[in-house]
Amino acid sequence: MADVHPSAIIEDGAVLGDDVTIGPFCLVGSQVVLGVGVTLKAHVVLGGRTIVGPNSIIFPFASIGQQPQDLKYRGEESELIIGANTVIREHVTMNPGTGGGGLVTRTGSNCLFMIGCHVAHDCLIGDNVILVNNATLGGHVAIGDFAIIGGMSAVHQFARIGAHAMVGGMSGVENDVIPYGSVTGNRAHLSGLNLIGLKRRNFGREQIHDLRSAYRLLFAQEGTMQERLEDVAESFGENDLVMEIVEFMRGDSSRSICQPKLDRAA
Repeated sequence: MADVHPSAIIEDGAVLGDDVTIGPFCLVGSQVVLGVGVTLKAHVVLGGRTIVGPNSIIFPFASIGQQPQDLKYRGEESELIIGANTVIREHVTMNPGTGGGGLVTRTGSNCLFMIGCHVAHDCLIGDNVILVNNATLGGHVAIGDFAIIGGMSAVHQFARIGAHAMVGGMSGVENDVIPYGSVTGNRAHLSGLNLIGLKRRNFGREQIHDLRSAYRLLFAQEGTMQERLEDVAESFGENDLVMEIVEFMRGDSSRSICQPKLDRAA
C-alpha cells in the first residue's frame, strides 16, 4: 500500500506501486506511474506521461514531466521515463520528448540529479550519470554511462557526451565529448582523459596506458582526423575501450568532436 499524505493530490488514473511514499503538498498527474518504493518528499509536481522507476527519490520543488520548452511542440503524446534508484534533488526540472526526437526523454538507473538541474526534451541519459548543481542539458542531448556533468555547466542541444566522460564545472559544451574524455572551459575544450574517474572505477593500469597512447595518436598534429582514426583502429583493434572511442567518433552526429587546445599536451 502507498503512504500518501492527506495534503497530496493524486489525480484519477495515476498508478502507485507498492510501498510508495508521497509527502505533503505533492501533485501526481493522471498519467504518472510510480514504481515500487518511490518516495516523493514534499511539494513535488509530476505531470504528463511520466514513469518513475523503483526506489527512486524526488526532493521538494522538483517539476517533472511538464510540457517541453520547445516552440515546435504541439501537444503530441510523449513520455518521460526515469530509471530505478534515481535521486532527483530540489528544483530539478525534466521534460518529456517531442515529435522531433522520438517522443521520449529517458534516464537510466542509479543516476543523481543535484539541485537545480535541467533535463530538456528528448535527452537520452545512461546509467550512473551525475548532473551536479545547476547543470543544464539542451534538447536531444545523449549522455553515456557514468558520465559526470559539472556544476553550472551547459550542454548544447544535440551534443553527445561519451561514457565515463567528465565535464568540468561552468563549462559550455558545444561539441561531442569522447568516452573517457575530460573537458573544461567557457567554450569547452578537451583537456585529456578522465584519469581520476578511470582509477576510481578500477580500470587497470594497462587499460589506462592504452587509452593514453590512443588519445595521443588521435589528437596528434600529423595527418587528418580520418587517417588518425584508421591508425588507432588498426593499432588497438582488440582493445574494447579504445574502440569505443573510435566508434563514437565515427558515429553520426550534428556536432563536431571536442578537440584539445593546440598548446596543450595530450
